[in-house]
Amino acid sequence: MATPFDPADLPTGVLMSLSPLVARLLAPNPSPFTYTGTQTYVVGMDAVAVIDPGPADPDHLAALTAAIAGRPVVAILCTHTHRDHSPAARPLSAMTGAPVIGCAPLTLDDDGPRADAAFDADYRPDRVLADGEQVSGPGWTLEAVATPGHTSNHLCFALLEENVLFTGDHVMGWSTSVISPPDGDMSAYMRSMQRLLERDDRIYYPAHGEPIENPQRLVRGMMGHRKQREGQILRFLARNGDSAIPDMVAEMYKGVDPRLYGAAGRSVLAHLIDLDGRGLAAPLEDGRWQMR
Repeated sequence: MATPFDPADLPTGVLMSLSPLVARLLAPNPSPFTYTGTQTYVVGMDAVAVIDPGPADPDHLAALTAAIAGRPVVAILCTHTHRDHSPAARPLSAMTGAPVIGCAPLTLDDDGPRADAAFDADYRPDRVLADGEQVSGPGWTLEAVATPGHTSNHLCFALLEENVLFTGDHVMGWSTSVISPPDGDMSAYMRSMQRLLERDDRIYYPAHGEPIENPQRLVRGMMGHRKQREGQILRFLARNGDSAIPDMVAEMYKGVDPRLYGAAGRSVLAHLIDLDGRGLAAPLEDGRWQMR
């Protein structure tokens, strides 16, 4: 699922220019789930947009304020509301006067251990962008591209002037995305990936990992990976009969950091729900699964 990382590989709090219109700032929140940390993007020159402001970490907010350097902020945009992406939006808005724009708010009902624990329940956008809607400033235009799957409210943002796409967590530069039900949806994810495959973006700027310079090839590979995982699940069920998800994870994710087994189990569950919807697998009352 993921590659080893060293948080010291990239400096936090340093604005790095990626193109004439794009610079990034790395938040100090590395982990097995965020890689070297969440990348906040600053788009524009004279007046800017901020994409995925990140966690409400005082050092990150101070570095982001320094990076903006007194320029007007036209918009603060969030791809989705996981806690490593959107919590800094409101304090940054208070400091700059910029509206919070982008994905819809999202919280989930409590279904045992809180299913919404990873989401920013305080996120309150001033404007929700529908698919295809745009935000613009001097010399730049950002267009919303709806990509549900990792979360139901996930948006990517296309920078039209440079033909690039900010992909949030939908496509990352270091790992496949975790699809965690009840909000994560494998069927929606695969449809969103197909949509990206049909676009002609020149480069992806993900929230985690390095820029992706051959995006269509990576998307094809990630879709192939998901189909391979689906095949593994079906073969496991055919060979072993009714089975529990932890048993599938133990066999299919050998060599993966055990700290990621829980996330792997969520992705397996997402595949099983998708297979159920397609009439290929079925849940049992005890949480086990079987072939149909």
